[in-house]
Amino acid sequence: MARRSKTSPFEDLVFIASRLPWWVSLLLAVLSGVILHRYAISPPPVVKDPTQFADALTGQAFRSIALFAQYLIPAAFTFGAIGSVFGRMRRRKLHESVAMATQPGKTLNGISWQEFELVVGEAFRRQGFTVTETGGNGPDGGVDLILHKQDEKHLVQCKQWRATKVGVTVIREFFGVMAAEGAAGGFVVTAGQFTKEARDFASGRGIRLVEGEELRRWIAVKANTRTEPPIKETPRLTPLINSQPHSPICPLCQSPMIKRVAKRGANAGKIFWGCENFPTCKNTMDIKY
Repeated sequence: MARRSKTSPFEDLVFIASRLPWWVSLLLAVLSGVILHRYAISPPPVVKDPTQFADALTGQAFRSIALFAQYLIPAAFTFGAIGSVFGRMRRRKLHESVAMATQPGKTLNGISWQEFELVVGEAFRRQGFTVTETGGNGPDGGVDLILHKQDEKHLVQCKQWRATKVGVTVIREFFGVMAAEGAAGGFVVTAGQFTKEARDFASGRGIRLVEGEELRRWIAVKANTRTEPPIKETPRLTPLINSQPHSPICPLCQSPMIKRVAKRGANAGKIFWGCENFPTCKNTMDIKY
């Protein structure tokens, strides 16, 4: 994300907090307030040895700082939490705009690289990842997103390259960053395509290359399924036949549909058409006999 060149420490802290999940920033606001308040009101130690006088003065100076910081730092985290909430709303709106784009300026190739990172982050959130936006080093380098899921960390680099394919050099550098960060895996996402050399290098190294066509399917599917009413219990589905000659095509992701049987819930035992991409796509259709 682009930053202003000159900011105060308070503004920097608000900026960092706004990039965290809102509940994390709110929790940090409470913890920092409690810790600093306890330190600010703690009584100074009794000085019995003149050699400890300097340490006592230093401690008193820190207590004076904590007296003000107990309000400023929690306020910064609170503002950051509010910014995180509004940022999430903006990302959702942008995600929907790209998914339903009818104007060139709102497609993956038409939005700015900053907006591209927001859309990619929202796509990962809708797949169950906790996403932290780092901003990378601009449009051409750095780790842009950090994903957490089931105690594993994954890194994401976004490349909105339109004119050229993403080459193997980018993937090599990203692999080095993954190793240095101790990440379990990583994603390189582009609105375009990757070269064959890049795909060959990524194979077997825990790097998932996501090209523009796949990313568009992610966005389209997640945008359509997000508005469905929440399901209290996800039914466990068992495929009956892996492929059928007259199976319909899923209207959401254009994949073949296969016959499935619901194992749980009110419709237990019922046979229906389910998307082959389940659970990525949860679209279903009734079977008409």
